[in-house]
Order: sequence, then structure tokens, then C-alpha cells
Amino acid sequence: MTFATEQPATPSPRRAGRVLDEADEQAIAVARALTVDAVEAAGSGHPGTALALAPVAHLLFQRHIRHDPADATWEGRDRFVLSCGHASILQYTQLHLTGYRLEREDLRRFRQLGSLTPGHPEYRHTVGVETTTGPLGQGVATAVGMAMALKRDQGRLAGADTAGLPDRTVWVLCSDGDLQEGISYEAGALAGRHRLDNLVVIWDDNSIQIEGSTDLTTREDTAARFAAQGWFVQTVGLAADGDIDIDALDTALTTARAHTGRPSLIALKSQIAFPAPNAVNTAASHGAPLGAAEAAAVKARLGVTGEPFTVPEAVLRHTRRAVARGAELHRAWDTAFAAWAAAHPERARARAQAIRPVDPAAVAGALPVFEPGTPVAPRDASGKVIQSLAEALPRLWGGSADLGDSNRTTIASGGSFLPADEAGGQGLSGRNIHWGVREHAMAAALNGISLIGYDTPFAGTFLVFSDYQRPSLRLAALMKLPVVHVWSHDSVALGADGPTHQPVEHLAALRAMPGLSVVRPADATETAAAWLSALDRPGPVGLALARQALPVLPVPADEVRAGVARGAYVVAGAVGAVDVVLMASGSEVSLALAAADTLARRGVAARVVSVPCKEWFTEQDAAYRDAVLPPAVRARVVVEAGCAFGWHDLLGEHGRAVTVEGFGTSAPAQQAMASVGMTEDAVVAAALASLASARP
Repeated sequence: MTFATEQPATPSPRRAGRVLDEADEQAIAVARALTVDAVEAAGSGHPGTALALAPVAHLLFQRHIRHDPADATWEGRDRFVLSCGHASILQYTQLHLTGYRLEREDLRRFRQLGSLTPGHPEYRHTVGVETTTGPLGQGVATAVGMAMALKRDQGRLAGADTAGLPDRTVWVLCSDGDLQEGISYEAGALAGRHRLDNLVVIWDDNSIQIEGSTDLTTREDTAARFAAQGWFVQTVGLAADGDIDIDALDTALTTARAHTGRPSLIALKSQIAFPAPNAVNTAASHGAPLGAAEAAAVKARLGVTGEPFTVPEAVLRHTRRAVARGAELHRAWDTAFAAWAAAHPERARARAQAIRPVDPAAVAGALPVFEPGTPVAPRDASGKVIQSLAEALPRLWGGSADLGDSNRTTIASGGSFLPADEAGGQGLSGRNIHWGVREHAMAAALNGISLIGYDTPFAGTFLVFSDYQRPSLRLAALMKLPVVHVWSHDSVALGADGPTHQPVEHLAALRAMPGLSVVRPADATETAAAWLSALDRPGPVGLALARQALPVLPVPADEVRAGVARGAYVVAGAVGAVDVVLMASGSEVSLALAAADTLARRGVAARVVSVPCKEWFTEQDAAYRDAVLPPAVRARVVVEAGCAFGWHDLLGEHGRAVTVEGFGTSAPAQQAMASVGMTEDAVVAAALASLASARP
């Protein structure tokens, strides 16, 4: 590709401005041409936003984001989140131009099988991508969690700003659709409440979405909404030529980064698909290639000719000045950090200890011990585990969606994560996050906290409300993030609150999500073991905890830990011949044990298997699975206060299910359970029926 000698059709007046020079203008033209080339080659994509925002991305990656292309995991870097992930080619072009390990061939293979340039940015897949985005609103909410985690670390670095260690900034590009999703309301309120002045969101206010003008869907004053939530809001209009007003944006970005006490929103006016002469401001340009004729017209208007995907060496030399800039920023950070550590050795040691990776073996001794036979509700046991782990694991922090008392998630000595000047808070060092009734943003922000890498975050709500969290849970599973969700009130046994609060299909639905581990402990000891295993897993773990008291099983704690870690284990009936296997999870393990005793009096030998986590059991080798569930024993019963969906692989041809296939009812716990058939008599009858079916 070469630059034609003639001027573009609409020369930009910015060349007389203070921010961009001729080399910058050429680099932006190249970025726009690469966008067109990639989408046309793929035959699919979202060119409009990437075309329009190319100057914004150039400005961010060249002047504002503190990043080091040679070390994408540098500790002192800012974070960039493309919340409008459909415009992924916008980020990929900048990663290539600024010197990350993304080559031109990767741009050629945009959206192709196995490429480093998938349709939406993917964490752990493409170097320089800080989080997986795509579902609109997720990036904004995840960025709030990132900003919270960086603020918490800034608290560990008290006084670090005077030592040359700036507060790391989270930069977000988002779209109209991001801010229409309800999660953005929740996330915006959280950011404003916590005064996250290290968060800068640039809203691409182009007034276009897939179905047409945003006037079809909203008349809201979005900027006023954010101002009402406690944000510092700036507005940037269009330049005279209809392009981004880059000088005004540069001023706004500089002001936003320097602003203290509030997160920043920059309402940036743009024209989707600019400078495409015919596609500009059209809904079609949002999600479809421009077509060969319009693509050629765009390049002509840019003054660009030549083969697709060619980047002039002069442009590459100019954009890859970001490598030298990043190296200098990196060196300055390292020097300043070393000076800070030398001046504050005790604080430096405490920080290093606080952020070091979790060693489950090192904290196992801190877990509480529960006496066999003692009635303890798993949610109460989880609360005790959290207190113990909080003492042993400084990186553990979290909170609940206004259900701290019910979920038992409050760290007693942790204080509140609130601005330092507020009564009752412990400032940036507080370990209890008050999420409010915002399950969706809570789960997404949890992902953001985990992505920073310094903390082990957890969040609590009722199991039935995990429905609000599913998009964020799915992204956590995609990214293999080690986050812990505490879901109490796990069945119809929660009682009189009634069917609206009694989960039935939730266990099955959550288990269907690849990469998410759902653990339903049978007692207090299993709960402690589940927490320990959760700390040692590469992906998200959800603990489904009973509200009611359950007897602690008479199984040694070390055997329970080993069994829980493997997903299922024998709790009774391990010796001698076995006639029928009773598989259960959670509170129904006690029910299965009672049924096994009744069966024994009838001359039927029943083995009781606790299955706290089907996902972990499936991971085990065949020898272990067969030892727990002998293939020769064809009579099997599953007992769980949820629907049977997902259990049939373990039941076989002759198995029976004592499960809940309808909604519950408002009644005291035992009556509610009995009303849906969760009784000892039902388990015994199912076992006898399975035996009869399995006989030759």
C-alpha cells in the first residue's frame, strides 16, 4: 500500500492542530484501510465502529495508555477494555501497529478458524487483550472490577504516588448498546459510589445501532445519567470535517486521567463508518462488510492505494515508537517501585505476601474442624471458613448482593471497601464489598478483580438469583478465572419464601455450562473441603449451600477433602456386596443415608455416594469412577432436590431419580420438601424399583 500524492477528498483541518502530525494522519489512514481489508477478506465483521474510532484508538495507544508492547503483562501498565467487542479489528490493528506479537498475517486471517484475531477479543488467546468481550455491557462492568482491584492495590502502595508510581488507569471504549444493557446501570452506580477515579469510559455516541437510529429505542440523557451516578462527564463533538475532534478528545483524556474523586465518562460524538462516502451513518455498516465498491471508495478518500494489508515502513516506524515509549515507562516504573520498596520495606513485604498466588496446602491448616454428628448449616460452615481463610489469605475479599447476613459472606474484621473519608469504611484496604442488589454487575466486576491478578474474590447471593449472573459466569468460564460464587438457599428446603426463591432447574442449568464447577456440599466438612478445592481450580467455582442445618458426616476430614476434590466418593456401604448405589448431593446425602439404613433392615445393601461436584467426578480416570460406582451394580438412584436433567449418564438403563420436576411451594422447610417428594420413603421405593428392573 502506498499513499497517493493527491490530497484526500476531505482534507482534515487537524494537521494544523497540536496533537496529530502528518505521520499520525497516515498511521490512522493505514489503520482504517486495514479494517476495511480485514472485514472484506473475512466476508463478515463490524467495520463501522472500527473505521470511525481509528483516530481514538491511535491516540490512546500512542499517547495515553501506559503499556509496553514487549511485555504485555507488565505490572505497572494501564488496562484497555474494548467493551464494544464487535469492533475487535480496531484493537487488533493497534496491537499490530504498536508492536505486539500480532502479525499482518493474523489480520489477514481475521475471524478464521484458529486465528489470533477472532470475531470478538478473547483473553488468553490474543496477546494484549485484557478481557474477553462481546456481550454488550460486560466490558464496562468488568472494567469496574479492574478499577476496584487496582485501587485496592494502590492502598497497599500507600504513598506510592509520590514515589513516581501513578495510579494505573482502566480505559474503556464502549458503544450505545453497552450503555443500553441494564448491567451498565448497575456498574455505573458501583463505580460512582466507590469514586473510582482510575476509570475512564469513552462512549462512542454515534446514535446508530443494528435496527437503525438509537431514537427508536431511547430518549434518555445518558450523560446526565452518569453525572447523577457520581461520574465526571465531558462531551466531545465532531471536528469540522465530520471526523473525531482529536484535539478536543486529547484534552478530555488528559483531564479525565488527572481528575480525582470520580470516574470519568467522555461522551464522544462520532459518525459510524466515517469516512466511507456512502456507508457513513448507516445501520448496515454496523455489522456487515462494506462491499468491494465502497471499500475502494474509502481507500480513495483516504488517499491510499496498493495491495490489501500492506503497511508502509515509514508508518510502521512511526507507530512502533510505542515500543520505546513502553520500555521507558516500564523502566521508570521499576525504578520507582524499587525506591518505594527500599523506603517502605515492611509494607513491601506485606504487599508481596498479600498478592502472592494461593497455595491451598499452606492454608489447609486454617480451616475449621467440625464434630461429626453436629448439626451445621453449610452456609454457616462457609461463613466460618471465610473467617478462617481471611486470616490466612490476605488476598481474599468479596461481598454479597445485599445478602451478607443470609450468605454468611461478611469478613468480620475486614471493614468496608469504601472511600477512606467515610465513616465505617477502611478505605482501599476494606475487604467487604457492598454490591447492593446488583447480581449482574457484581459477577462481572468479580471477573475484573480476578483479571488484575492480585486477589481471590468471592461474591454471594441466593442460588435462584444466579440467573442474573449467567452472562458473567459464562465469560468467567471462557477465561478460566478463579472466582468463587457463594450461592446459599440451594433448594426447596429454604421453605416459606416460596417457589419464586426456591431453585429447581438451576443446578442442572449451571452444570451445563462448560468450565464452571458447581459444588453442592453435604455437610460442614464438605463445605470446608469445597472451599479448599475452589482455591486450587483454574476456573470459576459455585458453592451451592443449604440454609438448613445438616449433620456432619462421620467421615474423617482428610478423606472428605480427597473425595470432594475428586467430585464424588463413598460415604457409607463401602464394604461387602452392593445391591444398589444411592447417589446424592447436598442435603440429600443425609436423606440417602437414612434410606440406606431402612434398606439394610430389609436385607438390601446400599452404597451411599456423595456427589458434591459432577464436573470434577467426570474428570477422574475410569478406575476411580468405577471404584465409586461399580459398573456391575446396575441398580442406581440419584437423590437431589433439583431436576433430574444431567444425571442420566450416571443412572444407566435401570436407574431411578428422586428429584424435583416442578416448582416448590410456600411452606415450612420439611413440609415444602415433602410436598415435592423429597422423602426417605420415596428414596427407598426408588431403590426397590431400580433393583427390580435390574434383575435378570
